[in-house]
Amino acid sequence: MKGKIVDIVRDAIHSAPMAVVKGDNGKQILQVAAEGVMMGDTITYGGDELKTGNVVELSKVPEGARIFAIETYPGSGPKLCRSSGVFAFVTSKTGGRVNIQFTNGRIVDFDERCRATVGIAAGGGRPDKPWVSVGKKFHAKHVKGKIYPRSAGVNMTPADHPYGGKSKRPRPSRTVSRHAPPGKKVGSIAARRVGKRKGARNA
Repeated sequence: MKGKIVDIVRDAIHSAPMAVVKGDNGKQILQVAAEGVMMGDTITYGGDELKTGNVVELSKVPEGARIFAIETYPGSGPKLCRSSGVFAFVTSKTGGRVNIQFTNGRIVDFDERCRATVGIAAGGGRPDKPWVSVGKKFHAKHVKGKIYPRSAGVNMTPADHPYGGKSKRPRPSRTVSRHAPPGKKVGSIAARRVGKRKGARNA
């Protein structure tokens, strides 16, 4: 199938720009845009042409070529390498399997019938932009369900966290209750209190 890019839009749940492709059958497809494509370009699905933005099978991709939006099994749809600026490349092919290396160095083998998009996902350099304010970062993390700001346990006080205190090596309290069973009584038994005293002055 062939399609024409009619628009490039931003989707709130994707970090990379999305391309709106209108196929020759009249259907519209929303997919991750490749770096360098623009409105009016024609892309193909399942062909042999290794053009940026085309979707081809892994068996047709030469070794060393950059790809993204990779299927995990034939017909699954793009599952891997969909973030902005992300890519992978083919390292070798053996017996109907294709080895793909990701940017973190991990190598995974896939079925040669799996498809991927040629090129690099658009929107590279997005993480390089600094956060102008804490509020912008908070709202960006909040949309994705992340906790921010988040303090480490070693930065807290001993009364607020087991790892709190001057020591930067995380370690829990060694105390145990006097009423614990014998098998659990290890370390300091029945401490009167733990943590620093609030408001106490150093002599």
